[in-house]
This record gives sequence, C-alpha cells and structure tokens, in this order.
Amino acid sequence: MSSKVGQIKQILQLLEINTPGIEASAIVSLQGLPIVSAMPAGVNDDVVAAMTAAVLSVGEKALQELQKGKLVKILIEGEKGYIIMTTVGQNAILTVLAKHSSNLGLIFLTMKQTAQKIAALLTD
Repeated sequence: MSSKVGQIKQILQLLEINTPGIEASAIVSLQGLPIVSAMPAGVNDDVVAAMTAAVLSVGEKALQELQKGKLVKILIEGEKGYIIMTTVGQNAILTVLAKHSSNLGLIFLTMKQTAQKIAALLTD
C-alpha cells in the first residue's frame, strides 16, 4: 500500500502545481480518516478528514431526502476561499482548499480527472 500512497501523494502534488488557486488537497476515507494529504503546515490532517466525512454525510442525506440523486461534489464558499469535495470511487473523498480568486470550472475539471486517477489506484 505504501507505493500507492506515494503515487497518490504525487498525483495530489501535481494537482496543486498544475491548477492555479489550489492551496491544499487530501484523500479521505468515508469514515473520516486521512489516507493521503498534501495540507500546508499548521493544518491538522485529522481535523480536515473528520470534517470532510461529516459534511459529505450531511450532503448525501440532504440529496437523498430531497430526491436530488447521487452526490457529485460539495462546494463551501467562505470569505477567504473554497472547500471543494468530490467522491473518489466508492470509498474515498478528494478535498481541495482553493483561493477565492480561483477558476472554479478549471478546478472542477482537474478534480474530476484526479479523482478518476486515484480511484483506479485504490481499486487495484
């Protein structure tokens, strides 16, 4: 599994390097545990993972109750930026922290591509 972790970390690093505005990223289990993180110093991976799982759970429940289908992504906008989450296969979540000035369309596209690459690694 450690070689997969290294590959996933590299994919996250490339996501951040190649997508303007992305400040940090992480792959989190549905249970709220960090799998791989590229968070900056001072950001607690465990807290990010737990909050990601909690928000995802509420989002999925809301979609189910309101009959809006399967969750695709969650976008939280704050005064200083965005937290964006998308599913990675059946068992993980990609969470990205982005600047407020970011091009959301580009971020959504690169997150989708990244999630597909990582999902393939996690199912091998």
